[in-house]
Amino acid sequence: MDAISACGTRALSVIGFIGSVFSPWYAWSGRRDPANHCCINVATYGPGGRFTMTDRGRAALRTDDGALSVGPSEMRWVDGKLVITVNEWGALPMVTPVRGTITLTPQAITRVELPLTPDGAHVWRPFAPVATVDVALEATGWQWQGHGYFDANFGTRALEQNFDFWTWGRFPVTDGATCFYDATRVDGTRLAQAVHFDHAGQAIEITPPPLQRVNPSLWRVHRETRGDAGCAPRQVMNMLDAPFYSRSMVRTVLDGEATIGVHEALDLRRFRAPLLKPMLAVRVPRRAGWQFQD
Repeated sequence: MDAISACGTRALSVIGFIGSVFSPWYAWSGRRDPANHCCINVATYGPGGRFTMTDRGRAALRTDDGALSVGPSEMRWVDGKLVITVNEWGALPMVTPVRGTITLTPQAITRVELPLTPDGAHVWRPFAPVATVDVALEATGWQWQGHGYFDANFGTRALEQNFDFWTWGRFPVTDGATCFYDATRVDGTRLAQAVHFDHAGQAIEITPPPLQRVNPSLWRVHRETRGDAGCAPRQVMNMLDAPFYSRSMVRTVLDGEATIGVHEALDLRRFRAPLLKPMLAVRVPRRAGWQFQD
C-alpha cells in the first residue's frame, strides 16, 4: 500500500513480502524457499522519514484468513479495514524505531486481476485503488490522514527473468483513480495497460493517454508516465531513490484534471547486476533467527 498525506508533504509505503523479491539474501539462496525470506517493508517519506526492510526467516511468518504477520509487525483485516501494526527498526544510517498503526479504509474492493505476462506468471491485483488512510506512528509529525490504495503482485518467477523495465502509477481523480502499468518484457514485447476505477470499485479499461517523459531520478533511472498530450509530468517529491528503482510523487494531467499520485520506475537490467546485491545487503539486513514468543 502507498499513501499521501492530505497536505501533500508526507507519504508512506508498506509492502508485505513472502519471497522478498528485492532481498539479496533471497536471491543468494536461489529463491528455493519464499517463506524463509519474508518481510514487512515500511518506508516513510518527508520530515523524519525512515526505511525498514528486514529479511526474516520462516519462523517469523504467520498467516491466517485475514492476517499476515512477519516478525513483530502485522497486516490484518478488521471490520473491512486493513490495520497495519508496525514495530520495526530503520535501516542504516537511521537505525531508530519505527512503530505505530496505519489504517487503510477502502471505498470498495475490486475483483480485478491483470496478468502482466501472457502465461500468467506475474499478476497484478488492485484490491482497493481508492481508499482513505489514517497514520498514527510514534514519531513527531507522523499522525495524519490522507488518500491511498492497496494492491498486490503475485509471481512464480523472478521479476528480472521476465521484465527489463516497468513503470507504474496510481493517480487520484475526481471520480476515482486511474492506474497505468507500462512494461518492457525480456522478449521485447510490451505491456501498456490503463484502468480507471470509480468510487464503487468498478474497473474500466481505458485507452492509455500518451507516454510522457519524467526527468530521470538521482540515480539516472529512466522515468515516464501517462498524461494528456502536451502536458509535462514532473516529480513533486522524491520518495525512494535506488540504483535500479525510483518511487516518487508525480504530477500529471488526465482528461484536463491535474493530479498528483505515486509513481514507480523499475530497471531490472540494473537489478540483474551482481555487484548490486552487496549494496542492497547494507539496507536489507537478514534476521533469520527471529521467533514468536507465545
